[in-house]
Amino acid sequence: MKKVLLTGFSGFLGNTILDFLENNKYEVVKVGRNKNADILCDLSINSFPEVEADYVIHVAGKAHVIPKTIEEKEDFFKVNYIGTKNLLTGLNLNKLKTIIFISTVAVYGKEVGELIDENTPLKGFTPYALSKTKAEETLMNFGAKNNINIVVLRLPLITGKNPVGNLQSMIKAIQKGYYFRIGKGDAQRSIISAIDVAKVIPDVLNLNGIYNYTDCTHPRIAQIDTVIGKKYNKKIKKLPKPLLKWFAKIGDIIPFFPFNSNKFDKLTNTLTFSNKKILQEIKFKPNNGLKSI
Repeated sequence: MKKVLLTGFSGFLGNTILDFLENNKYEVVKVGRNKNADILCDLSINSFPEVEADYVIHVAGKAHVIPKTIEEKEDFFKVNYIGTKNLLTGLNLNKLKTIIFISTVAVYGKEVGELIDENTPLKGFTPYALSKTKAEETLMNFGAKNNINIVVLRLPLITGKNPVGNLQSMIKAIQKGYYFRIGKGDAQRSIISAIDVAKVIPDVLNLNGIYNYTDCTHPRIAQIDTVIGKKYNKKIKKLPKPLLKWFAKIGDIIPFFPFNSNKFDKLTNTLTFSNKKILQEIKFKPNNGLKSI
């Protein structure tokens, strides 16, 4: 039986991974602040006594929050960067083969682009992107020094039950009736389902490197909002681009307004990431992105 140390097990993605591991007979050691943890620990503050495992899956992290203060910005580095360093301190390396790290395509700092690959410079400047970039660097250096495989999975928008972030915002907007498709909704987005992140784990346990991991399709915004509309029996309203662009400027001035230029750009610019590298090295083909919304 393979022994896996899992952080972030109680979160949206971590819980899906936990279910998959347990259903497939992995021995899982759960690490985190949740009362159901096997090792109760706040990694942003301290490490833990050395634990022996065959594999580590590091999911715990801070995301989906726009920091408004210096303290909130620092929290990203405490959780995502310092938390990763403390995790490494708590590992017994005797049997450890691979560490899988859940990262983000936000490290590229791109708001528009098609099939962006792993060779693209990292220009993400938000606390979220910068803290994940520093965590990636720390892990890659650790792996090289200790002859341990490091697998960094840079994920885009994640779909699944009770999603978080931008997808959650879109779902709420459609449910409450204040979502509008902009024009034809032709802009494309890369997505990945939480279950496909879990299912790929057996295929990546022996890899070593940094990979974009996305669904095999990059759906249009219109495809995404149509699926949500049908699920909640809501009609998708449509407005022309010029009108909504003007409307968004109101949100730039009034902070609590539900729509602004940033959201306008996110809904009108194509932003996709290439998964060619990882698909050349694994057998599993992720296709549950839209189905999992």
